[in-house]
Amino acid sequence: MKAVILAGGLGTRLSEETVTKPKPMVEIGGKPILWHIMKIYSAQGFNDFIICCGYKGYMIKEYFANYLLHVSDVTIDIKQNKTEIHSNNAEPWKVTLVDTGENAGTGGRIKRIEEYLNNETFMLTYGDGLSDIDLKELVNFHKQQKTLATLTAIQPPGRFGAFSLASDEHKIAHFREKPKGDGAWVNGGFFALEPGVIDYIKDDSIFWEAEPLNNLAEDGMLSAYKHAGYWQAMDTLRDRQVLDSLWRENKAPWKIW
Repeated sequence: MKAVILAGGLGTRLSEETVTKPKPMVEIGGKPILWHIMKIYSAQGFNDFIICCGYKGYMIKEYFANYLLHVSDVTIDIKQNKTEIHSNNAEPWKVTLVDTGENAGTGGRIKRIEEYLNNETFMLTYGDGLSDIDLKELVNFHKQQKTLATLTAIQPPGRFGAFSLASDEHKIAHFREKPKGDGAWVNGGFFALEPGVIDYIKDDSIFWEAEPLNNLAEDGMLSAYKHAGYWQAMDTLRDRQVLDSLWRENKAPWKIW
């Protein structure tokens, strides 16, 4: 089953990093977050990827074109114009890199890779989210629902300590450090999809999270797989620092390999 990764956005809220590189190439522990996402899939047997490139997409293409140089010991004989790879630590990945345009919406990017899907069930995620999700369980759940689309529903934690305080009170009775949010479930990405979802995307300008998902829901074709485990998106520099710290301290919950 193919895994599609949306990797073409500008990442404006992480502009400190994305001014020079696409957001999926921002590093966590010395590796692009895109690599971490692909490792999550690969650890569970999904090794066929389609990456939707856009903003500075050439950097993603160059990364994979030179992947062996990144992960192996090599001898480069400049005089003889030869490169010898001494150890091959490459992943068992097949990676299709598609230029889906700099200005296309997330839905438009999905529509542009239709020809590579072979009219088969596929998976989809964003190029900035990490999780310890059980992807095989997600796929099995999706097939049981008999819907065109299944998204992973998560409950993000609050960013700040929370407490209750009535209008006429000044003393805090209970304080919770970074509790779960308001109890609402939100879209955590990590979709399982049928090729029929492409019919819900009109053109390049469409964002997957708007009309397509809304219309799928109205047609009874959108299911929610609840994931209560770890999930974190890298939206800001602070997010990147937190993820990087977890990785370097060997406490990364998404490292399931």
